[in-house]
Amino acid sequence: MSRPFDNAFQRATDDAVSDVVLPSRDVGPFRLLGRRVSIALGILVSVALIVYIDRDGYRDAVGQPLSLLDAFYYATVSLSTTGYGDITPASPAARLVNILFVTPARVLFLIILVGTTLEVLTQRTQYLVRLNRWRAHLRDHTIVIGYGTKGRAAVRTMIDNGVSPGNIVVIDPNGVIVDEATRTGVAGVAGDATRSEVLRTAHIQTARQVIVAADRDDSAVLITLSARALNPRANIVASVRESENGPLLEQSGADTVITSSEAAGRLLGLATSSPFVIEVVEDLLTPGSGLELVERPAVSSEIGKSPMQLQDKVLAVVRDGELHLPDDAVCVQLVHGDRLVVALSHPHDDDE
Repeated sequence: MSRPFDNAFQRATDDAVSDVVLPSRDVGPFRLLGRRVSIALGILVSVALIVYIDRDGYRDAVGQPLSLLDAFYYATVSLSTTGYGDITPASPAARLVNILFVTPARVLFLIILVGTTLEVLTQRTQYLVRLNRWRAHLRDHTIVIGYGTKGRAAVRTMIDNGVSPGNIVVIDPNGVIVDEATRTGVAGVAGDATRSEVLRTAHIQTARQVIVAADRDDSAVLITLSARALNPRANIVASVRESENGPLLEQSGADTVITSSEAAGRLLGLATSSPFVIEVVEDLLTPGSGLELVERPAVSSEIGKSPMQLQDKVLAVVRDGELHLPDDAVCVQLVHGDRLVVALSHPHDDDE
C-alpha cells in the first residue's frame, strides 16, 4: 500500500460494527458530484440563454412569444431528451443552432450524468479490489488500538524507525480520527476494539504485534483479552494510566505493560532537580537525531567479547528473555542469541 497524497478517503463497510479506511488519491464524492452538477447547470444555462436570444425563431403551442422561463423550460426538456414538442424551432437559424449547439450540448449533458454514475461504480469496484488485495497481503503487521496522543506517538515512532506505513493498521471508534490516521499512510479500521469482529477486520490473526493505547484501563484489559484469545503468538504491548492495573493487563495476556502516568510523573519529578537529564531522555526517545536507543542482535564478530569492549555503548544485554546490565557476571562474554540494547549517536539536524 502506498502512502496517501491527498486528504480524500474512501470507506467500505466491512461488517455491521467496523469500517476499513484505505488512503486514496481520488477526489471526494461530494466534490466530484458538485463539479459534475456545476458543469451540467452551466450547459443548461448556456442553452437557455442562446434560445432566449433567438426567441423569435421559436414557436410554442399557443403562438405566444418565448419568455426567459420558456427558454429554460425548452433547454431542460431538450437536454433531458423529454421533448414534449410544445416549443419548437421554426426559423432556419433556430434549427441550425439546435443542430450545431443544442444537440451536442444534449449529448454532453447525458455523458456527464451517465459518467458520474459510471465513475462512482468504477471507484467502488476499484476500492473493493484494493481492499481485497490489502486483505490478501496483510501479514506480520502491527495493529495500533487507539489513535490518541499515545497512539499517534507510537505510529510516528515506528515510521521514523523504518516501519512501512503499509504494515500498520490503526483501530479507533472515531471515524474522523481514523481518517486522520490514514493521512500518514496507514490503513484504518473504524470500530470498537473490544469487539472481536473489529479485531478480525484488522486481521488480528496474522498480526505480529499489537499496541494497546486505549484511553481507559478497563478498555485496555478487555482489548488485550480479546487480542490474546484471537492471536496467542502476537507480541502485545499495552499502556495503562494506573500502576495497579498493570498486573491485570499482564494476566490478560500483555507481554509488556507501560504505566504512562507514573512514567510522566517520574520525568516531572526528575525535571525539578536534573533538567538536562530530561533533555537526554527526550533525545534518546527521538529517532534519527542525537542519541538513539536501539535493540539489535549481537553479530558474529562480537561473540566471545565483553559488552564493555564493543564500540557501541551497550546499556543492557538480553539473554534468554532476561535483561542484564553489561557488567553482570553472566555477561562476561557475549554468546549467540544475545540481543544488545545500545545507544547510538546521530548528528543533530542543526549540525548537519
